[in-house]
Formats: sequence, structure tokens, C-alpha cells
Amino acid sequence: MKQSAGILLYRPQAISWELFLVHPGGPFWKNKDLGAWSIPKGELGDNENALDAAIREFQEETGFTCSGKFLPLTPRKQGSSKMVHAWALEKDINAALLQCNLFSMEWPPKSGQFKEFPEIDKGAWFTPDMAKEKIIPGQVGFIDELLQLLSN
Repeated sequence: MKQSAGILLYRPQAISWELFLVHPGGPFWKNKDLGAWSIPKGELGDNENALDAAIREFQEETGFTCSGKFLPLTPRKQGSSKMVHAWALEKDINAALLQCNLFSMEWPPKSGQFKEFPEIDKGAWFTPDMAKEKIIPGQVGFIDELLQLLSN
């Protein structure tokens, strides 16, 4: 089973919290919004520690480094049979300054032409309710668990 690791950033607001999510880049995701966003995450390398992978992937997908007190969240299986390990971290970043690595794919399909696309085309802060609408269904549980931890 493939495994990924990622980080769910949160920051305090006057009444509640805001959560940071990213939207995948490339032509497949271009016109998708609700249920398409994700925590910044990526696949674990061979014998790589999951938290180390989450920190690395966060930096690759956003351009921001992160450190601090990571709150472990329960790993969740996504519909694609991928196990996602996640940590929450209280940190404020400016989503407008997001910088991401690129990937190459054949586009249009079967054209023989390869084009580069950003792995992430945007990031944004959302209220918990909006984040639950935006995030892919297999990751909603990360938000619920974080909110439960923050309310204790």
C-alpha cells in the first residue's frame, strides 16, 4: 500500500480556527474545487520516517519550512488505497507567497508532447466548515480530529 505524509496547518482566529489547504495543479484538477483540496502531502521515500517526509513534502509543495510542536493525527486511508499520515502544526503563512515544484506529464493525452505543471497551483486558509467542503473526502477526518484536539 502506498503511503503519504503531510501537515495540516492551523492558526487561531477571533472565534475559531483557520486551516491551510492546497489545490493540486495540472489540467485534471483545473476546474475542480469542492472535494479537490488537500493538506500539503506526498509519498514517503524508501525507509523514510513519516514525519520527516511530511516536513519535506510541505517544503516542496509550498516553499515554506516548518518546525515546532507537531500534533500527530490518526493515519487515514484514502479512497485510492493510499494511507496518509498527518500532523497538525500551529503556524501562520502567507498563502500568496506559495512556491511549488513542477511535474511533467504528457498533455494533451496521447499527443507525445510533455508539459510542466505546478504540483500545487494555490493554497488558502479556510474556516473549518469551508475546509471540510473543500478537502478531499478521505481527509475530512483530519479536520474533525484536529478540532477535537483543539477543543480539549
